[in-house]
Amino acid sequence: MIARPAILRAIVERALKEDLGSGDLTTRLLFPRAIKAKALIRAKQDAVLAGLSVAEAVFKKVDPKLKFQSLAQDGDRVRSGTEIACIMGDGRSLLKGERVALNFLQRLSGIATLTAQFVETVKGTKATILDTRKTTPGLRELEKYAVRMGGGRNHRMNLSDGILIKDNHLALAGSLRRAVQETRRKAPRGLKVEVEATNLKEVEDALLVKADIILLDNMTIPQLKEAVSLIDGRALTEVSGGVQLNTVREIAATGVDFISIGALTHSAPAVDLSMDITPLKDDR
Repeated sequence: MIARPAILRAIVERALKEDLGSGDLTTRLLFPRAIKAKALIRAKQDAVLAGLSVAEAVFKKVDPKLKFQSLAQDGDRVRSGTEIACIMGDGRSLLKGERVALNFLQRLSGIATLTAQFVETVKGTKATILDTRKTTPGLRELEKYAVRMGGGRNHRMNLSDGILIKDNHLALAGSLRRAVQETRRKAPRGLKVEVEATNLKEVEDALLVKADIILLDNMTIPQLKEAVSLIDGRALTEVSGGVQLNTVREIAATGVDFISIGALTHSAPAVDLSMDITPLKDDR
């Protein structure tokens, strides 16, 4: 599921309200009566698709009578020029929904495409590519869905999904031992405790308190190698901080279990898509 139905409805309604304002003035002035038309959405670059159901929800919200046909599926790798969706109905409705539908498709397909590039780059290692909470406010469910379509995995959906003790938690808690003890005592049974470490001393501290996962934050390759050797399977390992396509393979080769990448959602370039509308003969 791309998102909970109520969440998806709210996102689509808000986006359409933002774009339409009090109405599509140009379309209203040009076309006082319905005009039968067909729209084709095409990829203008090689990409991994995500968001077709969001695009459909946009057009159906504009006009429930529109007929939306997906010509591909989310997660598909498509080549430039591929037709990915066909929409038929009142051309005025097609014009009203065009920009919002494309915005969602381009954004989500961009995330899926970038994620797929990272996943492909670490292929053959044991590292799993994860996203983060660095998402567009209000669009997290959609963006994390796009990560999955690109072959990545989701980290926490929100702060209630797991325990991750970071530097600012420790600043308030006073000590790592106290923070881990308190979370273990109060957390639901079986929930793993993850601890952030920025140097080898902090890795040793995390091992002493028996952290389940150790987040190796902004470490160099030599530091990562030493940290993985030091941990020696006693905890799962995750890397974060400044990971790029040209560095992720070397990071994965250190033997870490997970690599979390904020750029998947906060810096993915939009995929280039177009929508062309053509009038149809009215057979009435």
